[in-house]
Amino acid sequence: MKKRILSGMRPTGRLHLGHLVGALNNWAELQEEYECFFMIADWHALMGEYENPSVISDSIVDNLIDWLAAGIDPQKSTIFIQSHVPQHLDLYMIFSCLTPLGWLERCPTYKEQLKQLSNRNIKTYGFLGYPVLQAADILLYKADKVPVGEDQLPHLELTREIARRFNSLYQQKIFSDPEALLTSLPRLLGLDNRKMSKSFNNTINLSDDPQVIKEKIQGMFTDPRRIRLSDPGHPEECNVFSYYKAFIPGRDKEVYLWCKGAQRGCTECKAILSEGLIEYLKVHQDKRRAWLKDKAGLERILRDGSQKAGELASQTIRQVRQVVNIG
Repeated sequence: MKKRILSGMRPTGRLHLGHLVGALNNWAELQEEYECFFMIADWHALMGEYENPSVISDSIVDNLIDWLAAGIDPQKSTIFIQSHVPQHLDLYMIFSCLTPLGWLERCPTYKEQLKQLSNRNIKTYGFLGYPVLQAADILLYKADKVPVGEDQLPHLELTREIARRFNSLYQQKIFSDPEALLTSLPRLLGLDNRKMSKSFNNTINLSDDPQVIKEKIQGMFTDPRRIRLSDPGHPEECNVFSYYKAFIPGRDKEVYLWCKGAQRGCTECKAILSEGLIEYLKVHQDKRRAWLKDKAGLERILRDGSQKAGELASQTIRQVRQVVNIG
C-alpha cells in the first residue's frame, strides 16, 4: 500500500512561479510514489479574505487549471475543494475544544503572518485557530506524510500534539503522528527581491501573457553595485541570475561569465531571460488554454475528488464521534 499524503493551497488569487517551483512540481513527482490528496483550501482562504470573499470563488477554478497544467493528474491523485467535505469542520470543532490557547499563541507562523499582513485585520478568532483546522485537514485523512519546508515543521508538530492529546484524553489511538516529508524548495524571490507574494504584487503569474512577462522582468531589481555597463557584475547576488538557474539552467554558466566580465548589460540580460521564461511556460500555458475550454471536465474532477475525499473523511469522523459520544 502506498503511503498517503495531504497537501493544499489557498485560492486567494492567480498562481505564480513561486507556486510552481515551490509546490506544484514537487506534487507532480510525489503522486508517482504516494496516494495523494490535494486540497483547494477555501476555508483557510476565508480566514484571511473574509472581507473580500469574491477572490476565493474567482480563484478556485483558475488555480485548479494551473494544477492540472503542472501535471497534477486526477487519475493518480484526489483533487477536491475543502468546503465540499463537511467533515473538515466537524473535526475542526472537536479539536478546537481540546487545543490549549497557548499552543496557538506561540505558533511561529501565526506571529509571522501578523507581521507580514499588518495592514490586514486578521487578529480574529478564526485566524488564530487556523493551525487547528490544518490539523483537522491532515488527520481527517490519516495522512502518513505531509510535504513541508523546514520553516513549517513547528506547524506540523502542533498537528502531532493535537493528535496525541486526542488519543490520550479518550484512551483511543485513533490518530497516528503524521511525518514531515521535507522538501528542498528553490529560493525564488519576487521581482523586488522580497518574498514572492500576491500581497506584495511582485509575482510573475503562470497565466501572464508574453508581453506582461517581458514588462515585469524589465522591472526586476538587478545588481545595485553594477552602475555602468563596463562594471563587472555580481551574479551570485543578482535575482535575475537566480531566475536563469531556476528556469533556463542550460544558460546559467554562460550568463555568469558575461555578467562577471561586463560583456552584456542588465537590460539585455533581462530581455534574454524574458524569452527563455516565455518558452519555459509555453507548454504550461498551452495546457491552461485547453482546460479553459473544458468546463465540464473541470467540474467532473472536483465532483469526483470531493466524493472520494468525503468517503474517507466519513470513516474517520464516524470513529471520532463514537469516541467523544457526539451524534
